[in-house]
Amino acid sequence: MKILGISGSLRRDSYNTRLLKVAGTMLGEGSGLEIFDLGELPMYRVELDGDAKPAPVQALLQAIGSADALLIATPEFNYSIPGVLKNAIDWASRPAFDSVLRGRPSAILSASPSTLGGVRAQIHLRDILTGTLTPVYPSPDFLLASAHKAFDESGGFADAASADFLQGFLDGFVEWAASVGGAGR
Repeated sequence: MKILGISGSLRRDSYNTRLLKVAGTMLGEGSGLEIFDLGELPMYRVELDGDAKPAPVQALLQAIGSADALLIATPEFNYSIPGVLKNAIDWASRPAFDSVLRGRPSAILSASPSTLGGVRAQIHLRDILTGTLTPVYPSPDFLLASAHKAFDESGGFADAASADFLQGFLDGFVEWAASVGGAGR
């Protein structure tokens, strides 16, 4: 299964991008993760949304369209998702109700230095993806609280409990995504 990872953070040493990298190493045989960088996307403007979309937008649409599933890691900014992630979803959600997001299985992760782990951002992101007809893995949330303490020097998890929880989450997600049409799209 080809999974596209999207980090809602542009920060150079982002906890959410680290989380996606760790997830990529934990996927079972037959699954792989490619992480898409949102840094070059222009802000959505309808006058740019024609037949000749900007190259970074075309790259995003191609990456999503060729993926069997999406793994989205979002930080929490002001009780919601960051603007860069919302902007990417706005681009990918066109044309409305018939976009590359429609029917694409997805899962949400979050990593945050707070003790809540990004739970409010996940709630908002689920609502947004509902509006784009993007099915979200119906599972307990994967929230990595105190993310500033969660990773070791090699980039992996500092504790086995986080690794075990993520492994179970990913195994369930891949199985679910295949059952809703993610594999072999």
